[in-house]
Amino acid sequence: MAIAVAGVKRGRKYDQVLEGARTVFLRDGFEGASVDDIAREAGVSKATLYSYVPDKRLLFLEVARSECLRQAAAAIQLTDMTATPREVLTAAARRLAAFVTSDFGQRMFRICVAESDRFPELGRAFYESGPLLVRERLSAYLRAATTRGELKIDDIDLAADQFAELCKADIHARMIFGNKAACAPRDLDRTINGAVEMFLARYGVR
Repeated sequence: MAIAVAGVKRGRKYDQVLEGARTVFLRDGFEGASVDDIAREAGVSKATLYSYVPDKRLLFLEVARSECLRQAAAAIQLTDMTATPREVLTAAARRLAAFVTSDFGQRMFRICVAESDRFPELGRAFYESGPLLVRERLSAYLRAATTRGELKIDDIDLAADQFAELCKADIHARMIFGNKAACAPRDLDRTINGAVEMFLARYGVR
């Protein structure tokens, strides 16, 4: 289940504040972002901003939570519990690869790593609000497919984690070190198809 960010209040300009914060955090990072800049970008006063979110740390958590929930919701919509494993795994792989290579995914990863010592809850919140939701949905499908006899899996959660890692093979490391060529459609298709084929080779029923 996604975490709720305590201390955050919704209101008429909440989305406006969130969008401004998202822009500044992704541009300047957590440390470089100032509340003044966020308020200016959002087109609100600092008093209005603080009426919704009392400090910068909570605002960052709310940005991460909201964006990850959006990504997770899109992934869930793609998961047809009655479709074949190949269809579901291919759709899930494309969604995971798209998130890993997205500007948001890359910048949030770097911010969470950079701030992990001072604010370990940032990374935990990012994981619980997005990747964990996708993992749970994928695990639910794998469990259903195993029950139907389409897959043979003993450890469902481990299999879901293995698939997620296969979907990032080569791409994630290259992106971290600034190799934008990793986003080329040919490379993404190679990784996605390889992930599906390897997973089915291990867990598929012949």
